[in-house]
Amino acid sequence: MKVLGISGSLRKASYNTRLLAAAGAMLGDDVRLEIHDLADVPFYDADLDGSDKPAGVRALLDAIGGADAVLFATPEFNYSIPGVLKNAIDWASRPAFESVLRGRPTAILSASPSTLGGVRAQVHLRDVLSATLTPVYPSPDFLLASAHKAFDEAGGLADEATAQFLQRYLSGFIDWARKMAAADRT
Repeated sequence: MKVLGISGSLRKASYNTRLLAAAGAMLGDDVRLEIHDLADVPFYDADLDGSDKPAGVRALLDAIGGADAVLFATPEFNYSIPGVLKNAIDWASRPAFESVLRGRPTAILSASPSTLGGVRAQVHLRDVLSATLTPVYPSPDFLLASAHKAFDEAGGLADEATAQFLQRYLSGFIDWARKMAAADRT
């Protein structure tokens, strides 16, 4: 199974990108996580949304289309998701109701230095994904609060209970995504 990781942060030392990397290390041998960088995705412009899309957009669409599931990790900016993530979803949501996101199993993680861990961003991201007909893993949220203290020197989660919770969340997500794929084949 191939899972595409998309971080809503462009920052090199992003807590959310680090969280995706930690998640990727926890997946089983039969699951591969590939993290896609959004740096080359231009601002959405309907004039560019034709058959010859910008290279960064084409790469994003191909990456989503080639994945069995998508794992988003989003920071919280001003009580919502970052513009870079919303922009990528805007590109990926075309054509409406027939996009590469439609029906693709997704899950949401968030990491934030705040004590809330990005909960408001997760709510907004769920709303945005519902408009694209993208199913989101129905589970309690995985929120990484105090993210600036959460990682060890090797990039893993420093707190064992947090790592165990992420492991359970990911296992549940992968099982759910597999069941969705099996249901689609019948």
